[in-house]
Amino acid sequence: QDKNIISSMSSEYYLESLEMHKKRLFFDEVIEETISFNKNLKWDNSCKNLSLVKNAEELIEVYKLRSQVYTEINYQKEFTDIIEGFNFDKFDKTSAIIFYRQNKEITGSCRLIFDSKSGLPSEDKFSFNKQRESFNKIGEISRNIIKNRNKGLNLEFKYLMRGIYYITTLNSVDLTLFGIKKEDLKLFVKLGGIEIIEELDSYGEVKKPFLIVSRESEKTSNFFKKLFL
Repeated sequence: QDKNIISSMSSEYYLESLEMHKKRLFFDEVIEETISFNKNLKWDNSCKNLSLVKNAEELIEVYKLRSQVYTEINYQKEFTDIIEGFNFDKFDKTSAIIFYRQNKEITGSCRLIFDSKSGLPSEDKFSFNKQRESFNKIGEISRNIIKNRNKGLNLEFKYLMRGIYYITTLNSVDLTLFGIKKEDLKLFVKLGGIEIIEELDSYGEVKKPFLIVSRESEKTSNFFKKLFL
């Protein structure tokens, strides 16, 4: 009986080790392909605190910050860590990973996922095929995180929005899709080119009306340029 227990424990340990090995291989694969993808994007380097990831150290720091923020706001169910303490997924491979650094610390990040054969993450809820038919290149903004929240219109948000503008204009992304709280619609409409795609009763732990919206790049407003550029 003791031998059976030991054998069972050994099997469980082996399966856990095998699963962790697979996750580590995927982690390494995502890092390598994400960095390669970002190095091939056009970017504006005029803002020293705003950047695309250029190496594994920066990307790992972003993954740690994602995990920290999503744990704090109870979003781990929606955006689960594949490896504890590191928040990443397959969509990073085809994403512009933007981050804002302040006093040598990354305090904000977001990504623009370029459309690919894998589709876009929100398409587990509804299709963006109509948008694909109308525009040459579309993308989805997600993993928008800021370390120090509840400080109004902070620097991180301002500069991350500027980063999205750089990516869309320099890399010919015609339409971006993203989620916002319905109460924030008045602000986002002022940015220009906003259209409501879908309305949700809530989003994860945020028990408030949520909107999936699109934003047409060429309709960027003067208000946006004055506020964010």
